[in-house]
Amino acid sequence: MRALTWQGTQKVSVETVPDPTIIDPTDAIVRITSTAICGSDLHLYGVLGPFIDKGDVLGHEPMGVVEAVGSGVTNLKVGDRVVVPFNISCGHCFMCRNGLQSQCETTQVTEYGSGAALFGYTKLYGQVPGGQAEYLRVPHADYGPIVIPDDGTPDDRWLFLSDILPTAWQAVQYADVPEGGTLAVLGLGPVGQFAARIGKHLGYRVLAVDPEGVRRDLGAKYDIETFDLSDDLVSELVDRTDGRGSDAVVDAVGMEAHGNPVAAFAQRAAGLLPDALARKAIETAGIDRLAAVHTAIDLVRRGGTVSLSGVYGGMADPMPMMTLFDKQITIREGQCNVKRWIDDIMPLVSDPTDPLGTLDLTSHRVSLEDAPHMYEVFQKKEDDCVKVVLDPAMAASAAA
Repeated sequence: MRALTWQGTQKVSVETVPDPTIIDPTDAIVRITSTAICGSDLHLYGVLGPFIDKGDVLGHEPMGVVEAVGSGVTNLKVGDRVVVPFNISCGHCFMCRNGLQSQCETTQVTEYGSGAALFGYTKLYGQVPGGQAEYLRVPHADYGPIVIPDDGTPDDRWLFLSDILPTAWQAVQYADVPEGGTLAVLGLGPVGQFAARIGKHLGYRVLAVDPEGVRRDLGAKYDIETFDLSDDLVSELVDRTDGRGSDAVVDAVGMEAHGNPVAAFAQRAAGLLPDALARKAIETAGIDRLAAVHTAIDLVRRGGTVSLSGVYGGMADPMPMMTLFDKQITIREGQCNVKRWIDDIMPLVSDPTDPLGTLDLTSHRVSLEDAPHMYEVFQKKEDDCVKVVLDPAMAASAAA
């Protein structure tokens, strides 16, 4: 089959690799019909290479059609249309029973002290082949895959159940906004878009910040108050919230180095070290750009909540503990527990009126063969790129 593989720092390529097969009784094989590039894939592309081997298959936002099931899978049948959550969980351990599927005790990567295994996401999370491919082996398919209607609705209606939609839902739930309160969202990439729309749907006033005009315009379609990134952003937003600040803030940015030369240098330097040294540097150093976190802490009102949905990778990032203590700020964060939120989200995704705008998020739908080019476009925020979906059945673009 054809699959998108990691080949080095800022180098990926589509290669022919062996087809996946059933290994365990609870496995399934899914033929991929759509698979997205996630913002966290860009961390693998540019920063976390020391935890990847050349040839690893990337991708953790897939959906498709079941082609085969193991003898232990009774909840799926060949031909079912399914979305595959990015975290691999068993459904029956203590963590799964308590709604913490991202901490599944069956698939925890104990070698690295990490939580549940993830598709296509480094040795830190199990080095499981990912879904930017024609086919995907799905472990624990007796629990994980989400069966969706085979009714001709576009894949984009359902695809984002794999990661970014439940990630945004969890971010807003963790934000603990009071009824009728104000939610600020930092970053209007895919997760930020959905977090802002969810906040609006739940009846909150939503203030959202992004330096890219196309992303602000997309948010404004949902009656979200949008703001450019500026030097006086915090004071402006505090003034708009009775001088107190927002009740809660979602940081949907994460470990970007864009705009911070120190963080960018640290990330590049870590990526150029021999793998063993680079892994140690990433595990023990502060390599993150923390501007969004610090902005969130400044922007939230006293007694409010900061909800982190963006991915951070450094282990020695400095935090303003005195300010956190003084303002009595609650911080909640973590990998999304996808299956925990599906029952809450499914009615909205199934609604023909598409209240969360699942059908207007994708800015680029291209072939799998075009993936290397689109990684670069997405990273550089070129061509008004917001969300990229790869279609393995689509012919490659001549331009790519």
